[in-house]
Amino acid sequence: MTTVTTTASTTTDTKAAAASSKLNADFDMFLKLLTTQMQNQDPLDPMDTAQYTQQLVQYSQVEQSIEQTSTLKSLLAAFGTQNLMQASAMIGAQVETNSPVSGLSAATPAQWTWSAPRNVASMTATIKDEKGKIIDTFPIDATGAAGAFTWDGTTKAGKKVEPGLYKLELAGKDASGTAVTATAHAYGKVSDVELSNGVVQVTINGNKVPTGDLLRIG
Repeated sequence: MTTVTTTASTTTDTKAAAASSKLNADFDMFLKLLTTQMQNQDPLDPMDTAQYTQQLVQYSQVEQSIEQTSTLKSLLAAFGTQNLMQASAMIGAQVETNSPVSGLSAATPAQWTWSAPRNVASMTATIKDEKGKIIDTFPIDATGAAGAFTWDGTTKAGKKVEPGLYKLELAGKDASGTAVTATAHAYGKVSDVELSNGVVQVTINGNKVPTGDLLRIG
């Protein structure tokens, strides 16, 4: 099932509404006090309006600030929705991320591409869970300076791990036995897109990834 979802935090909206409500209440009280004093002032000794004028200006500035914040939020929401609709075109596409964390499900294996600064003759893979615990370490068939690796969740002892997010770390060696650092990039098919707190994310086999972390599409 493919979905396009908008998930927005209401914290900022609540704070803005509360600030606006308090401002209106304070302003109403101020106007009542001002009206009362004007009605009861001594005609021969009229009140000094300078202070009240200054307060009116301050209320106006605060109200303008709240209105500007509300307008800015509306613009950001519109941009976010536009970006979400554009990202929805990626649903069903294969994408590559800059993250070494891949999702593993009962139906789909965890998948990565990898790259190294120079050719490797051998490679050792270390799989870690979301808490950083080492699940397994084993050699993989890898030569050259780039490749791909798929893991179905089975350890070298034959045990099947639970679905979830898993991180791949790679340690390579060249033909002379010198260590070569290789970088893993999770990849897979986009199942849905989501707008969360202004950030568009794609879901790849259960792993939510911001679109800014995508390296390649297709």
